[in-house]
Amino acid sequence: MNLIVTGSSSGIGRALSARLLAQGHRVFGLARSDQADFAALWPGAFRAARCDVADWAQVERAAALVSSEWTHADALVTCAGLQGEVGRAVAADPARWGATVRANLDGTFHAIRAFHALLSRAPRRAKIVCLSGGGATKPRPNFSAYGSAKTAVVRLVETISEEERGRPLDINAVAPGAIATRLTDEVLALGPDVAGKAEVEAALKSKLQGGAPLERALDLIAWLLSPQSDGVSGRLISAPWDPWPSLDPKGLAGTDAYTLRRVTPQ
Repeated sequence: MNLIVTGSSSGIGRALSARLLAQGHRVFGLARSDQADFAALWPGAFRAARCDVADWAQVERAAALVSSEWTHADALVTCAGLQGEVGRAVAADPARWGATVRANLDGTFHAIRAFHALLSRAPRRAKIVCLSGGGATKPRPNFSAYGSAKTAVVRLVETISEEERGRPLDINAVAPGAIATRLTDEVLALGPDVAGKAEVEAALKSKLQGGAPLERALDLIAWLLSPQSDGVSGRLISAPWDPWPSLDPKGLAGTDAYTLRRVTPQ
């Protein structure tokens, strides 16, 4: 398959790219960092473009580059993101708060918008997987910008799923779990006065014990990219907690399962 991965230079994006390449797929990775070293390990199979997904012009140029080399894309996985502004919302720096939202929300939308044309030419049912989590399903004190953006990503996924209903496209959001990545290190570096005591304790536990299993998140993404998940769309699925290997598209149809909804008293 021809697969596009944003945020492919580190964390989940890099691990996912390596796994997909090892399985024989072709990957075009977008990241702000240079990826020449990684490309050298996968000559011909991995191509890279330096791109800040928060900047529409850069994403548009990257899409033009990919389109010049590929006639179609089978899937897009949006892993790019940053924690950005951390601390009490009422004391947050407005510019950094907005930049955090743009990197996570605009960056996801920009990739979907820019690569939709290539995805629409896929010879099979096209797939889009967007990373969420990190405060999308419950309040996360001191991470208002990141949590708000990740929640908005879920609603974007749900909305696009409804808009594209009847077309050969599945789009879903993934909550990978508290995997130990550079974001974990950032929380520890910020300390309890900024990130909060509970966040630092959770990050330390994740650092020492390995956190949620990375392989479980990669397995979920692989499942969502495969024909096994055809028809599952518009959902937020947790890698460590949900029974995703047994999800039935027909059973989910017409339900609010694995979506963001308001709970009212019975």
